Amino acid sequence: MTKAVWMTSVVSSEDPLRKIASTLPAYGLKVKGHFWEDDLEKMAWVAARGELIEPSVALWLILSSGERLSVPSIRYGLSLLAIAVQARRGLSFPVVLLLTDGIQVSPETLPTPLKGCDVVSLSDPGLGAKLVAKAHTPAGAIGSEYRLDAYGDPQIGQWFEVGPRMDAWSGAIFGVSGGEIAFHGVGPMGSLPSRSVLNFPSKGMKLTLGEREYVAWAVRNDLDPRTSYFIKVTGFPDSILFGPFPSGEMADVHVVTLK
Repeated sequence: MTKAVWMTSVVSSEDPLRKIASTLPAYGLKVKGHFWEDDLEKMAWVAARGELIEPSVALWLILSSGERLSVPSIRYGLSLLAIAVQARRGLSFPVVLLLTDGIQVSPETLPTPLKGCDVVSLSDPGLGAKLVAKAHTPAGAIGSEYRLDAYGDPQIGQWFEVGPRMDAWSGAIFGVSGGEIAFHGVGPMGSLPSRSVLNFPSKGMKLTLGEREYVAWAVRNDLDPRTSYFIKVTGFPDSILFGPFPSGEMADVHVVTLK
């Protein structure tokens, strides 16, 4: 099976696209892709999800200027798409941020779902070889204690799915810093539940971590690796936290930044 590169172009110029499209086929890689639509209300970020989870796609290439990558709405949309792809391809699915200008971007400054990406300049003379090597490098096993997925549809809204990867959770908590939680449910992993019975649901809990304040909802349902907590969120939070329901004063939660 011929490997492919999916290219998301956050810049509108076609010159960088032509450069990539003419370079990679010489190395035996197909190039497919789309122009990024910065429209969170329409949840346009979900458009490329189906293509990126195809087994033939060996690399996600994000073509952007450093300036465009500083826009909060773009960072948020790319984060949610990365979450949705990583939920199916794994956290080690290779992502390369290809910069079109001289602005330096460090992976540590990116939102959590993009921190593992490689940052390469479009002017790098070894660009083609680097991208080919990345596409052909076997994905390593990067594990996590949790499962995280994101769903977006103008009809049903924006949802997050969380749950344990191995050990069971005695209840679950989910909080947002910015945005609001509108609904929650529990059901089998992988699809939004049509109905749900919640044990001792809680709403409006406030937690502070560092300089951020989160508003959280929670349930006491037991979650195993095939059962998830689903949360509908309105707005576009800067950060989310989630994990098993706190057993004491200290909450053992995972924090994911989105902008």
